[in-house]
Amino acid sequence: MKTSWRTASLVVSAAAVLTLTTACGQDTQPPSSQNVGITAPGDLGGIGSGAQAGQNSPAPSPPANTAGQLNVATDAKLGKVVTDELGLTLYRFDQDSANPPKSNCDGDCAKTWPPVPADDASAGEGIDKALLGEITRADGTKQLTVDGWPAYRYVKDVNAGDVKGQGVGGKWFAFTPEGKKAQSADLPGLSTREDPELGEIVVDEKGMTVYRFMKDEAWPEPVSNCTGECVKKWPVVSPVDFDDTKGIQKKGYMTFTRPDGAEQQTINCWPIYTFAGDKAPGDTNGQGVGGTWYAVRPDGKPVGASEK
Repeated sequence: MKTSWRTASLVVSAAAVLTLTTACGQDTQPPSSQNVGITAPGDLGGIGSGAQAGQNSPAPSPPANTAGQLNVATDAKLGKVVTDELGLTLYRFDQDSANPPKSNCDGDCAKTWPPVPADDASAGEGIDKALLGEITRADGTKQLTVDGWPAYRYVKDVNAGDVKGQGVGGKWFAFTPEGKKAQSADLPGLSTREDPELGEIVVDEKGMTVYRFMKDEAWPEPVSNCTGECVKKWPVVSPVDFDDTKGIQKKGYMTFTRPDGAEQQTINCWPIYTFAGDKAPGDTNGQGVGGTWYAVRPDGKPVGASEK
């Protein structure tokens, strides 16, 4: 009987699964030549992306005394966000207040997050002009507010549509047209984000940072040395199907059984965790704790620590 293409495909898939479940000390399927899911420049929603398809040229830095007409751009991950007339994303800061409106970003903070001037700001299509207001900063300048929240740009946003400030420190968020915090749409089970200090790191489906414990083992088999009280502070990452990941290395992507019988996910055979001390997406409070806990790269390497 002839073998159908569908049967052959299933045989190949089964072989691939078998390869992934071999011991970590053996060669597994080599990583793809391209990280799956990393957004290329120019794609909507990617870091360095344009607010509109095909828009990828650097936006000139706006003069310090202008904001111009505010507009609504659509980001593939965040949905609708507010931009200035040059397409640069506007942000709000959780440590500010909206009632009464007050900015708590001065000095070096204001150099990284330049306040948006209120002088010539106007509401474009999709923006309710009733939400726009202003405050007087300590230096006497007028800063734009959206629904009471002071508005800022981010110095690392250089292209129209960039959203590199989203989630920084778990306290900075792009504005929605209603003045609320923009939130990522459904994230994969595991993916990556660009942290302004740590670079590209792995996050879970809630956007929470994923970590490695330097006292764990990966070869010849994964071993977790975080048990008991440790697991309360460093919850294990439960199994995530590889098809539900973006940007994660496939080689060594496997699960193992912990001493308590629970299954734990690994990246490049290293057990992975989150941190109870991280309260919001973008937090990296677990980085460097005890000199043994570090955020994870998409290839499983620890950020800022040497491999064993």
